[in-house]
Amino acid sequence: MTIIRNHPQPRLSASVEYGNLLFLSGQTPKSNEEEITLQTREVLEKIDALLAEAGSDKRHILSAQIWLKNIERDFAAFNEAWVEWMPDGHSPARAAVQAEMARPEILVEIMLTAVKAQDSTEKKKAAMRPF
Repeated sequence: MTIIRNHPQPRLSASVEYGNLLFLSGQTPKSNEEEITLQTREVLEKIDALLAEAGSDKRHILSAQIWLKNIERDFAAFNEAWVEWMPDGHSPARAAVQAEMARPEILVEIMLTAVKAQDSTEKKKAAMRPF
């Protein structure tokens, strides 16, 4: 199988595909919003776009690792935004911890593993078949 690196940069790729698996690098907000709900929604929008680009969506997330700058202050508000975003019955395995962030304005970072949607995989296989 081929490893596909999406949006590669010198130190990381935004996502990596291997077979049906999709690995997203830690996603952080680009804006300087100072509120956890706004930062979380921004990160989740980035995740939606990366998943869609690779032929997946949030219903196919297997696991999520979440880092919060201040878990005591922000955990409840983060969870509200997460639950609002995640479709019922599709919650992944998940962990959330407090961490010092790469930049002081970042309040949240999310990294995940997903599988590609079945119809996307079938379309790619069909496109690769000889005529």
